[in-house]
Amino acid sequence: MKILKSRLLIVITLVVLFSSYNYKKPKVLIIGDSISLGYTPFVKEGLANESDVFHNPGNAQHTGTGLKKIDEWIGDETWDIVQFNWGLWDLCYRHPDSKVQGNRDKENGKITYTIDEYASNLDSIVTILKTKTDAKLIFVTTSYVPENEAGRFKKDAIRYNNVAKKVMKKQSVIVNDIYEASIPIHQKFGRGSDNVHYSKQGYKKLGEIVTKFLKTEIESIKSK
Repeated sequence: MKILKSRLLIVITLVVLFSSYNYKKPKVLIIGDSISLGYTPFVKEGLANESDVFHNPGNAQHTGTGLKKIDEWIGDETWDIVQFNWGLWDLCYRHPDSKVQGNRDKENGKITYTIDEYASNLDSIVTILKTKTDAKLIFVTTSYVPENEAGRFKKDAIRYNNVAKKVMKKQSVIVNDIYEASIPIHQKFGRGSDNVHYSKQGYKKLGEIVTKFLKTEIESIKSK
């Protein structure tokens, strides 16, 4: 009886070890601008036990950059989730003579992409993504734009988010709408009423929102 129990214990141990050895964590790719670059380290930390999280090299900027580089960013990897966002660069006005960082100037500048161009570009990017990967796609909305931002109008974040959500609905893409939650975070942990960026604590708070959302989606993948 003791020998039988010992053999059974060995078999169970081997099964557990074999399962652990062959288990591969889901792979998550985050594509996005400087806001996503700010919160990604906290997402990696928060999902360390659930998945391997990566970010596209550098800043994904606007949808024009996305159209040019989306193939490169997806590459030949087998992604389980691709989370992406664009908007802050698309709705930004710039003028070559502006001395503000990034040549931002919402009074005299030209918008990077009109709202219709933004929608069209997003639609094309999603179509490309669907041909490049079988990953679950998640779109994250644009975060809060403070009133005194030099190159961006506060209301445009809402307008561009609304049209983006229509594109995602059409394309059956999941949306993580962080806009409303980002407002109090920016007001408490933002870098000022003229800056769309956040302090480290602000990025941590945004990261917690993104992490919670991704955890749910990762669990749904594991349960299949």
